[in-house]
Amino acid sequence: MEEQELQELMTRVQAGDQAAFTRIVGRYKDRIVNFLYQLTGDYEKAVELSQETFIRVYFKAHKYRPIAPLGSWIYTIASNLAKTEMRRSRKVLTVPLEDVKNDLTAGTYTGSKKDSGLKRNLRQALDALSPRYRIPVILKDVEGYSQEEIAGIIKTPVGTVKARISRGRTMLKKMLEEAADGREAGLLSKEYENGRA
Repeated sequence: MEEQELQELMTRVQAGDQAAFTRIVGRYKDRIVNFLYQLTGDYEKAVELSQETFIRVYFKAHKYRPIAPLGSWIYTIASNLAKTEMRRSRKVLTVPLEDVKNDLTAGTYTGSKKDSGLKRNLRQALDALSPRYRIPVILKDVEGYSQEEIAGIIKTPVGTVKARISRGRTMLKKMLEEAADGREAGLLSKEYENGRA
């Protein structure tokens, strides 16, 4: 579906056409769920946030202006919801580390010959990244958006987006190297979580 057709569908949604809205949801639903899953690491939460995203798309359709691609606008809504959820989750789920019994170690998972542990380690590394780095890296490397499009989605200058992508990739690389070496501290350290590593 080309951008012009998407814009026409959105114009119809603004006029109250539910069939046009259903087509937009069909076009973006799986991509938004995947994006939110990459951000939250929780599939059920990703589905819940994607539903909220499309509720907002429908009820805020009158605010949409065809200055940017429709997909960028939808990703902006999803990104903002995810940031709010991640902030809320951190406040609710904060537990002192000394109160947590740690029977798990970082490193390569060897339970399956097919899975070298890279996926699990990457998921942990992404979860450890601050949203300021996680969102641009996922938008660029998973969703395939350009740096200019990402700047529009997260309302940040392109230069800042480039720096955050570069910094985020560097932190991910370092965390994955530490996991491969079997070091525990790197993946869960506060420096990564707070983006100061």
